[in-house]
Amino acid sequence: MKIKYTKEHEWVSVDQDIAIIGITHYAQQQLGDIVFFEAPETGTNIKKGNEVGVVESVKAASEIYAPISGEIIEVNKELDLEPSLINTDPEKKGWMFKIKITDESEISRLMDEESYSAFVEASS
Repeated sequence: MKIKYTKEHEWVSVDQDIAIIGITHYAQQQLGDIVFFEAPETGTNIKKGNEVGVVESVKAASEIYAPISGEIIEVNKELDLEPSLINTDPEKKGWMFKIKITDESEISRLMDEESYSAFVEASS
């Protein structure tokens, strides 16, 4: 599995034609304690760049944007009961949803870990 990143601080883990999406460690630190996650509906077709969910923290609400196009095939139901998983384990147990990828070329436009780290460093 390869992991890619967006300028909106989302990570995308790609395994064949399935992508798992979440927010980065940096994003959850900026948000503070997550208290709610509004997930997209399973079966929804999404387009890259469109809003697909919302994360609410004690500090603010923040939109989640689709890093790639596809169909939502699964949502992390554990976040309904324990949204704090996004804080404690944002890049594993705190994943948000899975997408069946419809345009693989979009993956190549995302940042690798080194590029993302440089992006975060430059914006801090």
